Amino acid sequence: MLTQDELNDFETRLRARKEKIELNLYKTNNELNDIRELELNDEADFASISTDTAIDNAILEQQRHELGEIDLALDKIKKGVYGICEMCEDPIGKARLEVKNFARYCIVCREIVEKNKSKDK
Repeated sequence: MLTQDELNDFETRLRARKEKIELNLYKTNNELNDIRELELNDEADFASISTDTAIDNAILEQQRHELGEIDLALDKIKKGVYGICEMCEDPIGKARLEVKNFARYCIVCREIVEKNKSKDK
């Protein structure tokens, strides 16, 4: 089990990451809106902007997903179940939480979830 100090540390890290992502989402959305308002002079400009926009949208989607995971982890801290695997209900190792603060599964269960995802594709 995690100590209260460790929980506080993880909560601080999660909140800092959340703030950083929210700021990035805000800035990127503003940039994309500015790009949409540009008058493009030729097909090369349009192709370049389209590629950049597609990449930005993929990054935004990944960050929105991470933001959801962070919110879930912060809610778990409030409820006193942070660091508990959603599948087997064993504690998630501190080393794993250090790497991925919003981890939902222990290493073993994560591998099971990933294998099932790849079978569904």
